[in-house]
Amino acid sequence: MIGSGIFISPKSVLLYSGSVGPCLLIWTACGVLSTLGALCYAELGTMITKSGGEYPYLMEAFGSIVAYLYSWTTVIVLKPSSFAIITLSFAEYTATPFYPGCTPPTVIIKCLAIASLCKLIIVAINCISVKLASYVQNFFTAAKLVIILVIVVAGIVLLAQGKTQNLSNAFDGSSMSFGAIGLAFYNGLWAYDGWNQLNFITEELRNPYRNLPLAIIIGIPLVTVCYVLVNIAYFTVLTPSELLVSPAVAVTFGDRVLYPLSWIVPLFVAFSTFGAANGSCFTAGRLAFVSGREGHMVKILSYVSLRRYTPSPALIFNGILSLFYIIPADINSLINYFSFAQWAFYGLTALSVIVMRFTRKELHRPVRVPIVIAALIVVVSCYLVLAPIIDQPELEYLYCTIFIFGGLILYYPFVYLKPRWARRIMRPITMHLQLFMEVVPPEDCEPEDPMKSVKF
Repeated sequence: MIGSGIFISPKSVLLYSGSVGPCLLIWTACGVLSTLGALCYAELGTMITKSGGEYPYLMEAFGSIVAYLYSWTTVIVLKPSSFAIITLSFAEYTATPFYPGCTPPTVIIKCLAIASLCKLIIVAINCISVKLASYVQNFFTAAKLVIILVIVVAGIVLLAQGKTQNLSNAFDGSSMSFGAIGLAFYNGLWAYDGWNQLNFITEELRNPYRNLPLAIIIGIPLVTVCYVLVNIAYFTVLTPSELLVSPAVAVTFGDRVLYPLSWIVPLFVAFSTFGAANGSCFTAGRLAFVSGREGHMVKILSYVSLRRYTPSPALIFNGILSLFYIIPADINSLINYFSFAQWAFYGLTALSVIVMRFTRKELHRPVRVPIVIAALIVVVSCYLVLAPIIDQPELEYLYCTIFIFGGLILYYPFVYLKPRWARRIMRPITMHLQLFMEVVPPEDCEPEDPMKSVKF
């Protein structure tokens, strides 16, 4: 969960919330909302122990079309754009120390994001070995916790020294509109995004009935406390106006508090974004793998490496797509449109908890959440999807909606009908890609279940 969000989103959350008090309340509310959403996913993940995140749950609750639209949107837009946002954040924090006192030019950030080896290395790691990817994730998780701890401890010391002027009268000047609250939540929830990532690899978890809910109960409240304390630390040093104009909030904080060791902030933020990008790439490959296995994506995406037992075609496909999302938009625009589509599917997934309580009563539920929690997530999701559109309607939201439902144009002729001419065209393409990447269908690969060959 801890990646680029806590270093990128504070500016936007403060901008849309209006003042310090509402800003801190929104950060706390985002943590509570993420915890409640993750509890719904804990019931689903221990009831339907299949990888692919929301995909198998939507398939069971609403059928093939809804699951297809989810896989279409997530594989083509949400996961690549998430990867792009994290890579842009990596580039921004890497470039900022070379532009003291000003924001790095956008073209420099985008060129650095495209040219950096970050994306190539992450895709290569995940293609080589599941175990190596998990080791990398563990290392960079430790690194990101170090920088969080440094910022929090520095903030506590400054509070003890009486640096509380920016926290007094915290609600003065706050004026939030109906849509602004939604946009503030978009940016806050982007920092918490990742609370559902374990559901993408349920088939690869050891004892998911125990470890999935345990990770949620321990992890998300811990992240919430860290995020609120980090924001308080920022406000001990920066006034709201200074925070809004800062090119990189954590770097500005480090320059004022940690000098001459301020260089550790951009370094560890880069580590943090690298670790988040690795996690995003890891789970993105699993969704493409599962949807390809079910026939909702081209078959080659469901193939696995003959030597490494990793879903390398799906991982490479996600990495290539993410390059295209770096070029046209800035980080905040990507976050807004990413969150708009993402929370529509979060709401549908929470709704599936309610639906399957009536339609799939026979399924064993090791974790059973109160149905009112699922209903609350559905209501909040509807608000987060509709509020920004009602308050500030923009064509981009319409384009996003058209794209989601535009997947139906491909669904009927290629997924539902499965015409012979399409299979004749794809067969030689699949064969040549298979030979080039040395990949095979999972049922033809040894060990018998390649996605369970390495557990962590």
